[in-house]
Amino acid sequence: MYENVVVVGATGAVGRIALQLLAERAFPFKSIRFLSSARSAGTRITFKGHEYTVEEMRPESFHAGDLVIASTPDEVAKEFAPWAVERGAVVVDESGYWRMDPKVPLVIPEVNPQAVDSHQGLIASPNCSTTQLVVALKPLHDAATVRRVVVSTYQATSGAGVAGQEDLDRGTRAAISRDHYAYQTFKHPIAFNLIPQIGSPKHQGYTSEEMKMVYETRKIMGDDSIQVCPTCVRVPVTNCHSESVLVETARKLTVAEARAAFEAFPGITVKDDLPAGVYPMPKECDGKDDVFVGRIREDLSSPSGIAFWCVSDNLRKGAATNAVQIAELLIARKPAARL
Repeated sequence: MYENVVVVGATGAVGRIALQLLAERAFPFKSIRFLSSARSAGTRITFKGHEYTVEEMRPESFHAGDLVIASTPDEVAKEFAPWAVERGAVVVDESGYWRMDPKVPLVIPEVNPQAVDSHQGLIASPNCSTTQLVVALKPLHDAATVRRVVVSTYQATSGAGVAGQEDLDRGTRAAISRDHYAYQTFKHPIAFNLIPQIGSPKHQGYTSEEMKMVYETRKIMGDDSIQVCPTCVRVPVTNCHSESVLVETARKLTVAEARAAFEAFPGITVKDDLPAGVYPMPKECDGKDDVFVGRIREDLSSPSGIAFWCVSDNLRKGAATNAVQIAELLIARKPAARL
């Protein structure tokens, strides 16, 4: 057990879910504190029947033995994480800033739990779209070795934060009533529309969100030879990301073999009965922690391809749940992880 659990960013959308999960999963601790920027300091939070005051985050806020679960923008994570690590705390960071640092393990507990053993005080949680993809890829990789992945994402507005969700809500109301709405987050209307750009332009016409999926997938899977071709699209869905995935493997997998691999893997729920209209959909997966897989079928254009559809709650498994699971993993592997 840790003497102190410290939650950074508890007033945000992901932070609030992390608090809910810490309570639901009976996470062990002796004391808990909540830190934020000066703007949110002083906010009152109720956790497990007790009221706490959110404190302003400073270097001296962190102590040896603290377990820090953080959900902050990249620039905040860049600044505060070294403060915590220098003072002997261990940080589970949900931002994107540290993910590709070679000294920082990038962890999905169902996929690469052993990676936490090499941490130097900081562990990163992956991007939400990467997380659900890699959870689904892992059983196929174990069974037949993944060589190539073509993935198209259908990403909910909650992935752009509270302002993104507000854009969808207010933009939809405005569109229906034929009023003007000035979008805060999205460069184009999201109501009744699709936006085939998430993030800034990067390598060879791909966006930053798409390149995250390339680099993070390889790092988590521990295989730089895996080829990934992603297209990331923002869609007018409030919560839960969906992905259409085509996987080519070194050994051909039948649909039955792929389904059996999915069904046996922790953290995956299979919903796959096309004639009965059973497959994962965002409204049904909202608020759940698993990655849901369906529409499993052989690729008609490749002799060793499997296609499937997967959906996951991007605020839970894509962010808060994975971070809390990493914290639980640290406790379970404490001797090996040198905590």
